[in-house]
Amino acid sequence: MPNANDYFPSQFLKASDLKGRQVTVTIDRIEYEPVGREKTMKPVIYFVGKEKGMVMNRTNCNAIIKIAESPVTEDWSGVAVCLYAAMVEFQGDSVEAIRVKAPKTVATARLAKVVVPEPEPDEFGDDDAIPFAWLLPLVLPVMGLVSAGVLA
Repeated sequence: MPNANDYFPSQFLKASDLKGRQVTVTIDRIEYEPVGREKTMKPVIYFVGKEKGMVMNRTNCNAIIKIAESPVTEDWSGVAVCLYAAMVEFQGDSVEAIRVKAPKTVATARLAKVVVPEPEPDEFGDDDAIPFAWLLPLVLPVMGLVSAGVLA
């Protein structure tokens, strides 16, 4: 069903693009681009797998700083955020705007930032992860007979 907002496409993401849904996206990069009639240079956040970027405002910037745990925009790449539409006051009018919040689980926000430590090599080396593994073919059949009650 057509929506009046569909008749006025935008280069940037707008609240009507969300179609009433909350969408979890992963930040790809931030670029400075000319925005609006006056072509004012503003930061635009781009998301992984999405064409349109979202023009950043102070409210959403503060939310992302908390979610990413860093004010350094280079640290935001790979951080997941949830976008949703909300009614806000803008120049005396009530308008729909995009807002940012943390995904449902905090772990999701930092998923791309998790660093898994390398396991420390054990004293037996990589080939012998189970000490005395050569005994398993001898012991397992006997254990099977014990649990079956044959050698009880």
